[in-house]
Amino acid sequence: MNTLAVTCEDVLKANDRGTHTVPSPGLYPHQWLWDSCFAAIGWAHINPERAKQELLSLIHGQWHNGMVPHMIFSMDKKYARDRNMWRSWVSPNSPNDVATSGITQPPVLAEAVWRVGNELPANERSQFFTKMYPVLVRYHSWLYLERDPHSEGLALLIHPYETGLDNTPPWEQQLREHSRPFWIAAIENIGLEKYFNMVRRDTRSIPNEQRMRNIDALMAWDAILRLRRKRYDIDMILHRSLFAIEDVGFNAIMVRNNQIIRDIAKIIYRKIPKQLDENMQKSVIALESLWDETYSIYFSRDFITNKLLKQPTISSLLPIYSGVIDKKRAAMLVKIMTTAGAYWTDYPVPSVPKNSRVFNEWRYWQGPTWLNTNWLIIDGLQRNGFSQEAQALISHTLKMVRENGIWEYYNPKTGEGLGSSDFTWTAALTLDLLHQSGEHHTDKAAQS
Repeated sequence: MNTLAVTCEDVLKANDRGTHTVPSPGLYPHQWLWDSCFAAIGWAHINPERAKQELLSLIHGQWHNGMVPHMIFSMDKKYARDRNMWRSWVSPNSPNDVATSGITQPPVLAEAVWRVGNELPANERSQFFTKMYPVLVRYHSWLYLERDPHSEGLALLIHPYETGLDNTPPWEQQLREHSRPFWIAAIENIGLEKYFNMVRRDTRSIPNEQRMRNIDALMAWDAILRLRRKRYDIDMILHRSLFAIEDVGFNAIMVRNNQIIRDIAKIIYRKIPKQLDENMQKSVIALESLWDETYSIYFSRDFITNKLLKQPTISSLLPIYSGVIDKKRAAMLVKIMTTAGAYWTDYPVPSVPKNSRVFNEWRYWQGPTWLNTNWLIIDGLQRNGFSQEAQALISHTLKMVRENGIWEYYNPKTGEGLGSSDFTWTAALTLDLLHQSGEHHTDKAAQS
C-alpha cells in the first residue's frame, strides 16, 4: 500500500507536462504563477533539476515591464477561448512568443527560488540564484512602479484573481457594489444565472456548491473585459476604474519575498537597486496600516476610499508569514487563529472564519481549508517562534490529507476533499511538510 509521500510524488509526476506542472489532470490545463511556485517547492524534494525547470518555464512568461502573469496559457487549439478571453497581446508590454493573462498573482516566486536553490549543490545554487535574481528584481520593481502609485509601500490589486483567493468575500462585495453592470443585475433578478453552468468548465465536473456562484464568476469575467479594453494599462485602469484593493495577504507575501530577495542578493554579492530598496523598507511600515485596533486583526483596504474592508478571511492571518510584524500583534493573530469557534475548526485553517456571516464550508474560497495558505501560516509561525502552534497545524494538515486524499481544498468541519482531485500544490506542499516533520523518510522506510 502506498504511503502518503509516495502518493504525493505520484500526483506530481502525473500532472507533469515536461516543462511545467498543471494544477490538476483535467480542470486546470494551463500554468499558474503561485501553483508552479508551490509545485517547485515539492519537486525540489524529488528532483531539484525538475524544480528549476518549473520556475524557468514560469519566468518565460514575464512581461517586458517586469510583471510575472498569473497564467501562461497552453497553446493547444482546444483552449483558444481561454487565450482569446484575455488577449494579452493588446498590451505592448506582453511577451512576444507566449500567451498569458494580463494580471499577476501573489508574489511567492522568490520563496520558491530560495527553497529550490537550497536543494542544489553550492555551485549550482549560486548559478541558479544569479540567473533568477534579475527576474525577481524586475518583478518586484514593477510591483512598486505600477501598483504603488502613491509610493506608500503597498501594492494594489485590480482583479480578485490577483489575490489567488478568487471569490474571497471582500472582493466579491466590491465587485457587487462597484462593478455589477446592468446586464448582470438583470440576469440575477430574473434568475437566469443557473443557465451559465453550461459554459463553465469547472461546474461540469465539480458540484456547483463547491465553486464560485455564477453571478460572481460573471462579474469576474466582466472585470477581465474591462481590463482588456484598457489594454492592461494601469494609468487607464486607475483613471476609469471604480475599484482597486490593497490586499493584506498579497502584501504580506510581497514583504516576505522582499526579504528573500535581499538574502539572495547577499549570497551572490549583489546590491539591491536603490529605489527598490527604499520601497521595500516602506512596505514593512505600510503593512501595519492595515491593522485594525478594534478587531485586533489585519484587513485589506479599498485603495479608492482608503477604508479598511472589515471582513476577516484567511488573508487577515497572513501577516504572520511576512516576518515583520511585532511580537504582540503576532501573538494576537495566533490567539485568534487557535481559538475555537472561528479559525480553529476540526480541520483548520478555513479560508473564512466559521463565525462569519458569509462562511460556507463548501464553496471555494469562502470557507474551505487550503494547503497553500496553511503552509504559509506554518512557515510564519515557525519563523516567529510559535513552534508548538506550527507543529499542531502541521499535524492537523497531514491528518486531513491522510484521511481524505489529495484534493484542491477541504471541508474545514469534516475534512472531506472538495474541488479537483489529485491537486498539484496539495501534493507538493504535503510532501514538503512531511520532509519538515521527518515523516517522509519514515514513509519510505515503511514501504520498503
